[in-house]
Amino acid sequence: MAINLEKGQRVKVEIPKFTIGLGWDTNQSDTGYDFDLDASAFMLGSNGKIPADEFFVFYNNLQSPDEAVTHTGDNLTGEGEGDDESIIIDLEKVDPRVNEIIIVVTIHKAPERRQNFGQVRNAFIRIYNSDTNREILRYDLDEDFSVETAVEFGRLYKRNGEWKFEAIGTGMKGGLAEYLVKYN
Repeated sequence: MAINLEKGQRVKVEIPKFTIGLGWDTNQSDTGYDFDLDASAFMLGSNGKIPADEFFVFYNNLQSPDEAVTHTGDNLTGEGEGDDESIIIDLEKVDPRVNEIIIVVTIHKAPERRQNFGQVRNAFIRIYNSDTNREILRYDLDEDFSVETAVEFGRLYKRNGEWKFEAIGTGMKGGLAEYLVKYN
């Protein structure tokens, strides 16, 4: 049975290889544009920064140089049930300079399209066993992000030799650009 997390809750990750599934639905909107949400992973060192640009994994850089984080590709519409985008994680391959992996979802061209996370519903992050498809943990974001164009869904972090997951659910107005400044 999967663990359902609440914001701020932390849990030890028991398996080294798994998939992070991210999903969402969008409200009907009169902005005139489809929504394009994008998942990204920032692999951070102890200084809270990415060790090199290649440790930012997203739709234009699908794999980290250590092959520990692999993005499965950009879903341009988010239509359908289940996961909209996925990131495969292998904790045994994580570069020793990395001790944290931040999972962020942003809205592509949000300001131009007049879109924000207040128009997104049923957003979630989950971790599941890639071999068995068994869901291990899940965090459903239930906040109303009425002005935010990016949300940090969760993070993996290493403490005392153990990897843990924390449900974050914190939004930013500046979109992906703000996260790039924060972590670069």
